[in-house]
Formats: sequence, structure tokens, C-alpha cells
Amino acid sequence: MGSELLSLILFIASVSLYSWKAGRNKIWFSAILLFLGIYIILNASMLASNYFTGEGINDAVIYTITSSLSGAGISKYILPAVGLIVCLILLFAFLSWLLRLRKGHRASQLYSLLAVILALASIKTTPAYQQVSSLIKSQVGSGSSDFYTHFKVPGKQIRGDKPNLVYIYAESLERTYFDEKAFPQLAPELTQIKNTSYDFSNTEQLPGTEYTIAGMVASQCGIPLFAPFDGNASSSLSTFYPQNVCLGDILKSSGYQNYFYQGASLSFAGKDLFLSSHGFDHLFGYNELKSVVKDPNYRNDWGWYDDTLLDVVFDKYLELAKQNRPFSLFALTVDTHHPDGFISRTCQRKTYPYNGKPNESFAAVACSQEHIARLIQRIQATPYFKNTLIVVSSDHLAMNNTAYQYLNQHDRSDLFFMLRGSDISSKVLPVKRSTLDNGATVLDAMGGDNFIGLGRSSLSATSLAATYLNIKDKINEWKPDVIKMWNFPRAISDYTIDTDKNTFSFSGVHFKLPLLLSVMPNKIEPKFDVYLAAPLKQQLAKFAPDEKFVWIDRCFKMGDVWDEKLELNPGLCVADGTLNSPPQIRQIQSGSTPGKVTFKQTGERSDDRYQQAVTRLRINDDDLRYTSERILFGLPGLPKQVQKVSGLSFIEPWGGRWSDANLLPTVSVQYLEPLPAAFDLTLTARAFGKNSQQPFTFRVGDVTQQVKLSAGDSTVKLHFSNPSQARTIEILPPAPEETAEGAIDGFAARKLGIGLVSLEVSATE
Repeated sequence: MGSELLSLILFIASVSLYSWKAGRNKIWFSAILLFLGIYIILNASMLASNYFTGEGINDAVIYTITSSLSGAGISKYILPAVGLIVCLILLFAFLSWLLRLRKGHRASQLYSLLAVILALASIKTTPAYQQVSSLIKSQVGSGSSDFYTHFKVPGKQIRGDKPNLVYIYAESLERTYFDEKAFPQLAPELTQIKNTSYDFSNTEQLPGTEYTIAGMVASQCGIPLFAPFDGNASSSLSTFYPQNVCLGDILKSSGYQNYFYQGASLSFAGKDLFLSSHGFDHLFGYNELKSVVKDPNYRNDWGWYDDTLLDVVFDKYLELAKQNRPFSLFALTVDTHHPDGFISRTCQRKTYPYNGKPNESFAAVACSQEHIARLIQRIQATPYFKNTLIVVSSDHLAMNNTAYQYLNQHDRSDLFFMLRGSDISSKVLPVKRSTLDNGATVLDAMGGDNFIGLGRSSLSATSLAATYLNIKDKINEWKPDVIKMWNFPRAISDYTIDTDKNTFSFSGVHFKLPLLLSVMPNKIEPKFDVYLAAPLKQQLAKFAPDEKFVWIDRCFKMGDVWDEKLELNPGLCVADGTLNSPPQIRQIQSGSTPGKVTFKQTGERSDDRYQQAVTRLRINDDDLRYTSERILFGLPGLPKQVQKVSGLSFIEPWGGRWSDANLLPTVSVQYLEPLPAAFDLTLTARAFGKNSQQPFTFRVGDVTQQVKLSAGDSTVKLHFSNPSQARTIEILPPAPEETAEGAIDGFAARKLGIGLVSLEVSATE
């Protein structure tokens, strides 16, 4: 609190001093506005991050925004995000006006300098700066020599009778909720089950384990999730911690079938990549369960409600148990997700008052734990339970939800308990431990080793959390060592591009495409075109003139910058070189193609070439203009003769764009000049859903025509007269159909009608 207040005082002093004493000078004005702007952006970032995490800017924030956000339930965050952006715009406008109050007075160098020093001091003392600095330092540290004295690789075989495993990750369902004195009768059903189990009551959350994917990695691999966020690499590698042996790897090697179920999208935060890289061959998320759930319209912002999901999990348990083959069945709930959770329609208790007021997060906990308890009870009632180990654990502590302030009034810990049908004993084990120990404890209980990575079994070994009183500092000290486990190469020569797998491989590492590599001496930094990151070409525009790069992307993106012969080519190309000279560009054939990076110069290096390349790279895709008589909707930009197109969604993998009636009811194609007096309109398109074989209306001025389209691509030709010299072609789909298919977050519905591939206007006599 002290540093926040000091930082704010310094900020106000800087603004006041410059506004009333500094006077007019463009250089000083730009400098002071820059530094004060950094202060505002840092604190706004911390405010936004704190809204999610309750802990400001941490690894969870960095990993999530640089990873895949596909499938995220973002609807509850849209209004706060818009509000924050509006406030920032207004604040910058007000600050700019305030700093120019004395613009008519002669500049004072002394006061201007003092104001800049105060602004820099306000940045240095703000907690946001300290958090970001701490993250950067932990990333670039040299590591600790004792990391590998503690990191242990388990054997890949389980001995004994190989019990089946049901592992339930309960979203944000920390042990604190089970404190009967603090929150009476909040979770009675699951508490009753917990009291008959091996209950590990002192499970600590460590750095790098405080969000869902990180909690899963910690519990299965015994290491925190520290990703090299400078290249967004964690979400776009084709493997996830490739050197590590995790619980799923051991189970698979021991003959287990490994299944994972969740109601949300698998792609969010790279859970599908992690699980498929470590022994899981059967993954089911929102999209995979669409054909299984009984009511496809019953869902929340993230996906299927917990009652729906856990019913499916129980059915799968019965099916697998009857096969008499060892299996693991992992499930992740979602109804207790911050900021306030979701209440399913089958809950017995849909409210939970606290301090005399209904609390949505507590109500979601009361509801979700009912479903978890019911699943366990149903499994216990089967004859297969005697050979089943059931594990219930938090994925992480609750983040900034509507119960957060009440949780923070107590000592907080994660939930972790186990029960097995063949063992009727129960015990509370208060040994100090962390979620890194969960996988090792499960492995030990199943007949395997009692260690995984940094994790130790709480049944037969001592946790590193008990060995080191400063375990959180120790984990951060090991952060560079953990990051090295991503196994990034430091040089590049030979490579292979596989168009079927959509990967670029070199030095034993496989990356997803598209890909941009910054190649420096003894270091390669990968960059990816992921959600919330800048497009690759704009990232490339920030490279130094002589900084070497390898860029694998669609040919037309490179053609727009260096070779106009490629500007309409949708194929895959690889370019290597520097920005101050033309790079080598090679088109890639389908299948698996080997290649070699040589960085051979194809022209003279010059500042002019660099500036020209950077200028072209900075152009937004929507502003690109290419030379063609046809509009190619699978390419970004438009032909030079077309002014704009409206009513269309984003480019689809099939090479076109859908109309979206949620944007506009009609598709409008507007040309710069009047259309010919008579012309043929040649269209390649498809219809979505119930629009198939219904009449689409095309309008040019006062002239309309109709045509029917099928679900597949087909080409039609229409003849128009244009006496009114209209410049616009309008397309009206007959029955736009609402669907979540292809939406960025998996659930933001679009209303699709016509899918446009190409459109061409040809004048006739």
C-alpha cells in the first residue's frame, strides 16, 4: 500500500509540475507524456490482471494471453474490458490537455527535467513495475545448480493389481470452502465423502501452479508451468514439455487407456496439446461432446454444465470398467469458474447466503460439489469400485470471484483427497505439501514410484515444500531450469515442413504453423500468430535491419512485401534472410518437404530496402489491395477496384468467408466506380445449413435476381443490367442460421447464410 501511495504522489507531482511550471516544448512534452503513459498502462494492466487473478500480473496472465484463448468463456468480461478501454482513452485525452495548459509560455528546462524524473520515479515505485520486473528477472536468470539434485524421473511401469483411476479436477474448489466454521453447510455432500478418505489437509499452491493448465501440469508432471512467453511458444509447439515423464505417460506405458473429459473447449490454454503429448489418446471437450449430450442447448459461457459432463463421465466409467482393462478417467469441472460461477438446473440448492446476502460464487460451489459427490456415490455403488482409486483435487485456488474477500480472511489451501474401494480406512494427513506432489502421491498409491519431477508422494516421502521453508523463492530460483525443459534449439540449418501435420521441424523440435523465427547468435526466439498477439508480419516489422529471420506462412503475405507474383498465391512459402535485403522465398509442396536455411543474400543491403519492407509489413490485412478481376474471399484485403465489403465474418479454413447476419443482414460489395451498364456476375459460393436450396437474393440498384446454392461449393453466373449506374452488389441470404461453429471463443454465436469463395464482374455488350 505504501509503494502504491508513493507512486501515485510522484505521478501527481510530475503532472502538476509540468502543467504549471514547465511551459512549451515538443520534445519535453513527448517525453513526459510517454513516461506518464507507461505509468498508466502498467497500472491499468495490473488492474485488469487483478480482476482475473486477484494477484495482479503473474505467470498465469502471461501464459494465458500468449496461449490459445479459443474456447474461453469471455462474455462476462466484455463489459469490464470495454469500460477499461473507454476510461483509458478519456484519461489520455485529459492528461494531454492538462499537460498543455501552459503551452503558450516559454519552456523551463529545469522544471521539465524535474517533471520527467518524477514521472520515472512514479513508474519505478509502482507495484505493477515491480511485478513485471520480477517476471522478467525470473525468465532470464541463469538457473540454480541444485535443480537436478531434486528433479527425479520416475519409472514408466506400475506394479501390482493396476487399479483404475478416476481423477476429478474441481475448478477453483479449494479446501477453504470446506471450513465448516467459516462456511457452514456449504459443501455437505462432498465433505461427507472427504471425511471417509485419505485427506491431505495442508496442500500449498506454489508459483507456476496457480491456474488450470498450470495446476494440471503440476499435478501430473511434478513441475510448475513456466513458459518462455517471449515467443508465445507454449501454445504453438506441437509438443508440451517434451523431455518430461508425466503421470499420463506412465499410465499409458503400463497399459492404461487414458481419457480426459471437460465441458469447455479443449484448445483453451493448450490443454489438448499438453494431454496429447503425455499419454492421453482420448480427449473430449465442448465440441467433441456435442453429439453425446442430451440437450445441446443447455450450456453456459464456457461449455457444458457440470451435471451434463459428470453424467457422461459416469457412463464412460461403466463402459470402460466392463472391458476388464486398466483405464484412467480424468474430468475437469467448470461451474465454479470465476468471476461468479454457474448454477446448473439439477442442483438441490441454488443459493447460498453469506453475511445476509446471496453470493453467486458460494452458490456455484454448493451446486458443483453436489454433482461431484453424486458421481462418486454412483461409482461407489458399482461392483467395479473395489478396484478403483478416486482422486478429487482443486486445479488451483479460487481467483478473484465474488467470494474472494471472504476466502482471504482464512488460511487457504488446495483440496486433495483419495479413496479406494478396497481400502475402507480414512485419515487426515496434515503433512506440509504442494500440488506438485499430487501426481507422485497418486502414482505411489497405484503401485508406481513415489516421485515425479519435483513432486514427492505424501504417503511415503517428504515434500520439497517441507524441506525448504522458502519453497516459493526456491521455485522461482529454478524457473530458468524449468523453462529449458521446453528444449528450444539454439541454431537452425536443416528443417522439414509437413503440410499434413501443419508443422515446421528442426533440431528435434516441432512447431505449429504459421511461424516466425528470430535467429540470433546462440539463440532462436519463436513467434506465433496466436490470439491477442500481433500478426506475424507486424512482429517481423519490429526486427532490426540485419536481424536474421525465418518466416513460414501463406505465400500471398510475403508476395505483398517482396514479390508481386506471389500476392494471389494461397500456398505455403518459407522465407529466410534480413529485412535490409530481399529474402530467399521458396514455395512448399504438399506433404513432407525438407529444406535448408542458408540466409543467402539475393540483393544489395540498404536502408531503403529496409524501410520499404517495414512499411509493407505494417499494413493491416484488411487494407491490402491486390491486382485481380476477382474478389478472392480466402485472401486478406481486396482488389484495387473494390472500395469495401461488409456483412462478412472472418476467413475460414475452407478458403472463403461466411456472411454473418449478426453484423449486417445483407452482404454488401461496393466498388469505387459504377458497375458496367451490363455485366455477368460469376460467383463461387456455398450455403450454410437450412439456407441450402433456398433462394438467395442478389440486388444491383433496382434489379434483383435469385439463385439457389448447395452446401458444397458451386459456381453460378447471373446477368445484370445497370441503368442506374449502381456501384454496389447486395446479397441477401434467405434464412441466416445461428451457430457457435467456428466462433473464436467457441460460444459467441454467428448467424451464417452464404459462404463466399470468389466473385467476379465481367462487362457484356
